[in-house]
Amino acid sequence: MKYFIITGTSRGLGEAISQKLIKKGNHLFCIARNENSKLINLANNNKVSLDYFSLDLLDTNRIREMMESIFSKINNEEVESIVLINNAATVTPIKPIELCSDTEIQNNIQLNLTAPIILTASFISLASSIKANKRIINISSGAGKKPTFGWSNYSSTKAGVDLFTRSVGLEQKDKDYPVKAISFAPGIIDTEMQAQIRATNKEFFKDIDRFISYKEEGKLLSPDEAAEYVLKLLELDVEGGEVIDIKDFM
Repeated sequence: MKYFIITGTSRGLGEAISQKLIKKGNHLFCIARNENSKLINLANNNKVSLDYFSLDLLDTNRIREMMESIFSKINNEEVESIVLINNAATVTPIKPIELCSDTEIQNNIQLNLTAPIILTASFISLASSIKANKRIINISSGAGKKPTFGWSNYSSTKAGVDLFTRSVGLEQKDKDYPVKAISFAPGIIDTEMQAQIRATNKEFFKDIDRFISYKEEGKLLSPDEAAEYVLKLLELDVEGGEVIDIKDFM
């Protein structure tokens, strides 16, 4: 049995990844603030096991307890692989840092960086005795590679995700059954996040015209297309700690 733990499954990339993983031999654990009835019905129709955990990942104090519940459902005798996909994230607030409230800053860091770190820590701890293929895919962004006006929070958290992934790779290197972590920037995807970006005041986000042109010129990947590249990472031969961009596949 292959087990998949996926965050941010209510829409966008997380939903698309989950849809592609609903197949015989897989068991999905979907995490989001709200249940996705489309995924639940699809799993039921295909007789695939899917457990939904409705949790706001800003409530970081509840993450470890949730992960313990998930691992209690994993049969160690039949497990072939376990994968955690840290996908949930937010781009807001989009504005210069001095205009961001303390709460906006805190929420961005908690969802984009603190939650994936706690999820990863829980995953590695709970899976330590499981002799199987164990992998973590952290969804990052090209925004973590260079500064962008109005994205001081978002870019910093994504840079943090990349370095955190490299650190986990180093820590797991000599384990008998290591957890292989990968950070992946999936490109610019046509999701609600992109709609938020295009609706931002140019005074707060100076690159808005470029992002509007991506949409108008059909340069955005669909969530379904981006999900295909995420699935390729499941089969990629890696040591752990790699920071990969979708351009590496093109």
